[in-house]
Amino acid sequence: MAEEVRLPLLGEKLPSFEAKTTKGVFKIPDDFKGKWLVIFSHPADFTPVCTTEFVAFQKRIEKFKELNAELIGLSIDQVFSHIKWVEWIKEKLGVEIEFPIIADDTGAIAKLLGMIHPGKGTNTVRAVFVVDPDGIVRLILYYPQEVGRNMDEILRVLKALQISDKYGVATPANWPENELVKDNVIIPPASDESTAKERLEKAAKGEFECFDWWFCHKKL
Repeated sequence: MAEEVRLPLLGEKLPSFEAKTTKGVFKIPDDFKGKWLVIFSHPADFTPVCTTEFVAFQKRIEKFKELNAELIGLSIDQVFSHIKWVEWIKEKLGVEIEFPIIADDTGAIAKLLGMIHPGKGTNTVRAVFVVDPDGIVRLILYYPQEVGRNMDEILRVLKALQISDKYGVATPANWPENELVKDNVIIPPASDESTAKERLEKAAKGEFECFDWWFCHKKL
């Protein structure tokens, strides 16, 4: 019986692999230790939706770098196809793709990361893995082949993860434009009675705001 390969789970180490890319060979995630990684797959080179996505990622590459994050693309294509496609994008659209693209021509990496959907043939779906500087998978997004991604949302969740790690808080829906608390962050709920009482006392002093002891929020 063939060994089952499952999707990496949140909180697990990203499986290590060596990848041939348009920028050379990398050991992932080892060669990017200390940086956040945004690894994203696309169905195929020379396709319209994928082209719009690559342009959108490149247009925001400095914003990703400001968050100490590196972009890495992937599809089940050979490296010469990636190179030719990147040349086409630069020549026809005036955009130079600066991030590496993994040439997963055997499909081994896509299978390792669960990027191939059984109902969609042998192409990869539009998967996104956000990996932290310690190589831990922190977020996974999946889109069908027919729907392009929102890169601003990927930037948003990357920033939210970093703020959560740094300050020990959570971010609300649509943060930083939440309908209830605007750009405030959420203080984790109290886990005992004394802390619950203390929350309301601190709120009364103006240290932060609370709808109740279990729903408190504050400015960063």
